[in-house]
Amino acid sequence: MTRVASRRVWAAAAVLAAAVLTLACAPAVPQQSAPAQPSAPVQRIADDAVVRTTEGQVQGLATTDHFVFQGIPYAQPPVGELRWQAPRPPEPWDGVRDATRPGPMCPQSYTYPPGSPPTSTGAEDCLSLNIHVPRTAEGPLPVLVFVHGGAFTSGGGAGYDPRRVSGRGVIVVTLNHRLGALGFLAHPALTDPWAGNFGIADQQAALQWVRRNLAAFGGDAGNVTLWGESSGAYSVCAHLASPSAEGLFDKAITQSGSCANEFLTAVEAQDRARQAGTELGCVDGPPSAVAECLRAVPAERLAALHSDRSNANLSQITDLPWFPVAGTPTLPRQPLDALRTGDANHVPMIAGSTRDEMRSLILARLGDGLGLVTPEQYPQLIGEFYGADAEAVLAEYPHRRYESPSIALATALTDDGRTHGSCRQVVSDEAVAARAPVYAYEFAEPTGEVTEGFPHGARHGADIPYFFDSYMRERPPPSEPQARLAETLIGHWTAFARTGDPGGGWRPSQPGRALSFAVAGFDQVDVAAAHRCAFWSQLRTR
Repeated sequence: MTRVASRRVWAAAAVLAAAVLTLACAPAVPQQSAPAQPSAPVQRIADDAVVRTTEGQVQGLATTDHFVFQGIPYAQPPVGELRWQAPRPPEPWDGVRDATRPGPMCPQSYTYPPGSPPTSTGAEDCLSLNIHVPRTAEGPLPVLVFVHGGAFTSGGGAGYDPRRVSGRGVIVVTLNHRLGALGFLAHPALTDPWAGNFGIADQQAALQWVRRNLAAFGGDAGNVTLWGESSGAYSVCAHLASPSAEGLFDKAITQSGSCANEFLTAVEAQDRARQAGTELGCVDGPPSAVAECLRAVPAERLAALHSDRSNANLSQITDLPWFPVAGTPTLPRQPLDALRTGDANHVPMIAGSTRDEMRSLILARLGDGLGLVTPEQYPQLIGEFYGADAEAVLAEYPHRRYESPSIALATALTDDGRTHGSCRQVVSDEAVAARAPVYAYEFAEPTGEVTEGFPHGARHGADIPYFFDSYMRERPPPSEPQARLAETLIGHWTAFARTGDPGGGWRPSQPGRALSFAVAGFDQVDVAAAHRCAFWSQLRTR
């Protein structure tokens, strides 16, 4: 992310994936009883970087320390009649396919500066993935499949350079999935069971491809960790609650996305979709005619749909224009309900958030030209966010207690966690811990950035540069203490991918507690107390 967090070249990603770049037909619903399982023996990649996949041969790039494969299709292009359909397996090809360049990002749109016309990028033929394999490590290697952030409207897998992670003896897979209306439209005219969750279906198709193919790349296709940040973390929550994801991954990591936050309901999503259909002029006739009309809309126009909405006033995560939908055939229950009742795909987890998640909202205000929060605006904004509970929140978070009203607002929203933050993460951790080990953390290292006098702190996305470099822009090298912190984090994440235990004395979490990571050191902290979770719990139940 640039100096101003909400520059919005990546639209909502500037708030909800803040440092992302600073760095034959299948059945409509994947078979639950027979997920794609590893069957081929583990192979070693030859020096020419040619690998045979189930669809054909690919040739990647051989560097001094890695084999890098980019732009490998894991599904057919979702175009024409396949738009708003569950992903189909890719068509086989003859010869050797070039896999040295990334495929296009999925269609997305951004508006910058505010008020300007939207700019579109990407292409619908975007369902591809990228694989980084360390050259010197002996297989079979554990596999990490990373789902990017971007508020379900922007971003792509190829921007992430994971070689610092994969260099620790693991394989890292990054991927694209459908975004915005193309990925999450739940219009009643669409009859596919995945309606509203096509982006989630894409991710499951990628996981199936990984199970089938990673042995050919030297990977242990029976040891897959699903890893996501921001909207990618919410995607992981969706797979935990999705029956069709059973058996597709063995461990999970969520960064800055709590499984305790509710997804859209089917009713809400369909109401939004009908409104979108009206805006697109697709309202008349039988459902088949409406669906045909929707499929005729150019992808650029669909990508731009609601892309101009500001993220400076999100009161809960489902205020985003596009989000996964619960209460559907493919995602029957809310993630928290599934975790609590035992209906989820219970696997060991690393889960956590940054200490100052919602300072990103203040940065979004600055990017929109709204300025910092004034003392006069503070009670008004708390009223807009909390309605009948505003007086209680104002009493608990008087702005005079903080360095500024902006920090007071960001602190309240972070502690609450209905978008991103701490107390909803505590609730999620407790639900997971009832049936599987969860290793809870809080990333507490400030970025050191200041915008218009406002310190970013450990804002949303502040942890991403500690794991990834960027293929899309250079960034200043980390300081020696930052590099040590990155090594520690990567060491825990890769140990977890290897064994299900992050090592280093990090024990499964106790209620309300987490391991805090910062340059100054690593300590168990009482997250629930520090973020006033008793207050927020009482507020939710009164």
